Formats: sequence, C-alpha cells, structure tokens
Amino acid sequence: IVPHQVNERIIDSALEKLGIPREKCMVNIDRCGNTSAASVPIALSEARDAGLLEEGKIVVMVAFGAGLSWAAVTVRW
Repeated sequence: IVPHQVNERIIDSALEKLGIPREKCMVNIDRCGNTSAASVPIALSEARDAGLLEEGKIVVMVAFGAGLSWAAVTVRW
C-alpha cells in the first residue's frame, strides 16, 4: 500500500482498522513530510528504489485532499 503521506497517525490508524501489517505500507512522511499531491509518487518511487516492488505484485495507491476529494487505484506492478 502506498498512501498519501498526510499524517503518520492517520496511516497507522487506517492500517489497524483494516488489519493490514505496517510492513505492507510504504511510509516516508518521517523523512519527506506531507508533500501534498506529490506524496504518493514520491513514496512509490522510494518503494521501487528500495526493491519493495516486485514484478507481478499488487500495489494499492490511495490519496485524499481538501473538500472530501479522494482517489484510489490498484495496479499489478
């Protein structure tokens, strides 16, 4: 999972509620902060560079913004 890097507590809370282990989630907010619309592409790039994205792996990207806007996509890498 590559989420919008808005707040680490929000990410952890969502993972807990969904029953998803933290190690399945790319988090870089501790290093990059909230980079707004660039947070998902930056985190995705870091996951790729770290070798976390293997061919055929399922990747879920999710983001949200002001005004209750949101988006999500699932791709096979």
